[in-house]
Amino acid sequence: MKIDPDDLAVVMEKDPAIVDENDAIKYHTGLQAVSMYRESHELWLQGRKEEAREINFRAHQLTGCDIHPGATIGKRFFIDHATGVVIGETAIVGENVSLYQGVTLGGVSFNKGKRHPTIGNHVVIGCNASVLGNITIGNNVRIGAGSVVLKDVPDDCTVVGVPGRIVRKAGLKTAECDLNHSDLPDPMRDRMASMEAEIQMLRAQIAALEKKLG
Repeated sequence: MKIDPDDLAVVMEKDPAIVDENDAIKYHTGLQAVSMYRESHELWLQGRKEEAREINFRAHQLTGCDIHPGATIGKRFFIDHATGVVIGETAIVGENVSLYQGVTLGGVSFNKGKRHPTIGNHVVIGCNASVLGNITIGNNVRIGAGSVVLKDVPDDCTVVGVPGRIVRKAGLKTAECDLNHSDLPDPMRDRMASMEAEIQMLRAQIAALEKKLG
């Protein structure tokens, strides 16, 4: 199995659990999945589709990750834990993209044309998030864990929720996104906190009125 130096380098940068390059090459399932994808993609482009699918099938068995050989994926592609990652045939992924376990770049159509997402550069997609359909995710986008994204997302945004909602725009740097899912905004939590504060205020006002009226 041929290892792309850029893919190996990004694993060494982004996974603190890795001991050394030998450890990454032997045991990092994300790196193995990406490396086998690149081999299968090369065969796919040569028209050797049966061989490409064989490698794809073995990669799925070995790593739990299913990347269709027809997908187009840029340099320095990082998958933290390969388990459950699915990338469809017409997906296009830019450079310096990071995926976590359970991410799906899937389709919502049975048509043969472009039916999977296009992902920009410097994008981070949290675990178990789904990006579905022929939509475009811009550069420097962060998608929170468990989100379901069904519409285009412009550059420099943070998306969370089901369905995905943009909760931040502009000002995000890639370095602030990596491995830092704990600080993602939670609009539902914030809304509930606001409602709770309003309820407490109304209760205080009612209690004051009741006391005034005797």
